[in-house]
Amino acid sequence: MANTGKAFIVSRGELQSLFDAVIARGFMPVGPIVRDGAIVYDELRHVQDLPEGWTEDQDAGTYRLKRRDDKALFGFNNGPHSWKQYLFPPRSKLWQGEKTEDGGFTVEEAEDTEKPFAFIGVRACDLHAIQVQDKVFMSDRHPDPLYAGRRGKALVIVVNCGQAATTCFCTSMNTGPRAQGGFDLALTEVLDGDDHYFVAEPGSTAGFSLLAEVPHTEADKDNVAAALECTARAEQQMGRKIDVSGVKELLYRNYDNERWDALEKRCLACGNCTMACPTCFCSKVEDVTDLTGDHAERWREWDSCFTMDFSYIHGGSVRPTTRSRYRQWLVHKLATWQDQFATSGCVGCGRCITWCPVGIDLTEEVRLIREREKD
Repeated sequence: MANTGKAFIVSRGELQSLFDAVIARGFMPVGPIVRDGAIVYDELRHVQDLPEGWTEDQDAGTYRLKRRDDKALFGFNNGPHSWKQYLFPPRSKLWQGEKTEDGGFTVEEAEDTEKPFAFIGVRACDLHAIQVQDKVFMSDRHPDPLYAGRRGKALVIVVNCGQAATTCFCTSMNTGPRAQGGFDLALTEVLDGDDHYFVAEPGSTAGFSLLAEVPHTEADKDNVAAALECTARAEQQMGRKIDVSGVKELLYRNYDNERWDALEKRCLACGNCTMACPTCFCSKVEDVTDLTGDHAERWREWDSCFTMDFSYIHGGSVRPTTRSRYRQWLVHKLATWQDQFATSGCVGCGRCITWCPVGIDLTEEVRLIREREKD
């Protein structure tokens, strides 16, 4: 189980006590809800807010909600949202300034007014994605104050996967379906006939303290075995796989592989993959003023390496073709990311496959590049 070696049982009926304890500690609980035909993340207050009895059909370029034949609260995979929207917001103010009467200018850094977040329902792959972004935004040399502040105060409650989508390949990336550490509390949902409970594994002092406020009992070996069986079933259901052995060197050798030309004919350069990806961190900075020119603000917003302007410098864009932009994204994700941050930029969540309008499959493209190189 988790690195603490301790497991406990929280019944379905007592899960609200966990929510209440989180709220009482001053956290804003956020987690999965059903909205606009998808399972997305938003603020939670009650267990009834969770997507009880819902799951999804996912494949390349395909996402549909459907009903389950049970009342599982976390019986789904990943929707279009990831947790980066809370730690690295899509749009955030950096500072604002005012012109003074003497012709000067005063600058005030933006203050983060959000409550500390409690992430409820984090999947193992997304936990790894958070840890990948930690390397990006919390380096010793250039830490990002907004990200670091929110991350340092966040409470992470994992829910281990009991099923996998056809677009999942976390086992290939060694990122799931069971979280091995780095969380405050991990839950595994077990449904066995009329029994509906969660096997809870504290992963930190905060996790133990939180669990102490929730009615629970100690798990026996049958409970532990049932939890392990859930994630073993998800592992068997993985719909994709990718061979990542030597993938960095493979992509470095194949900058001129003809597969990039085939991709250019399909890719719309819409940037959906980068928006849905839990690790992509491209952004831009814009300055705005009011009509008088007396008030100015600087904002950071998400951007995408698929846009023409992203690589624009004096004289034009460095990557003017869709071919070059898709190649930049894939090579960065699986190869140059390792040189920058000593980890892969992909966690196998499959969102880039599901939310690509034309169903481009990263795992398939790597396989085809290998084959073309052999030929």
